[in-house]
Amino acid sequence: MKILLEEILRETMHTRGLTLATAESCTGGLVSDRITNVSGSSEYFPGGVVAYSYEAKASLLGVSWDTLNAHGAVSEETVLEMAHGARKLFNADIGISVSGIAGPTGGLPGKPVGTTWFGLVTNGGKWARHFVWDGDRMYNKHQSSEAALQFVVDYLDGKLA
Repeated sequence: MKILLEEILRETMHTRGLTLATAESCTGGLVSDRITNVSGSSEYFPGGVVAYSYEAKASLLGVSWDTLNAHGAVSEETVLEMAHGARKLFNADIGISVSGIAGPTGGLPGKPVGTTWFGLVTNGGKWARHFVWDGDRMYNKHQSSEAALQFVVDYLDGKLA
């Protein structure tokens, strides 16, 4: 039986006494949902924000309007600011964010449907990842939630340089 990433996350976060906050756009809270499906998650998950619009990203997470206007919501710059904002808002050790184009509409030149960016911010640094999924909306959202949780697990395992 495959161990779910959210189960791995619970064990590691509990052992290390760390906290995690989320900032989600295209996943609509799916990452937070998966985290809170695990009993005891309140010990390390103080909360998350679903910030779908530019206005929500700016007002709730402190993403700069300059960043949004220059790079768009689906960009490395934006997800790093989103992760930083979630971390600050919830006073968490780790902030993870995701913003993408789930589809089937919304693709742009250079940013096709499925384009998704992830940001992870801690006291020790900041990292971003980028994927382009090729499924329908639900597939893209699921893959994005999986990639976000994997990003945190990779950080906890010391796999980020």
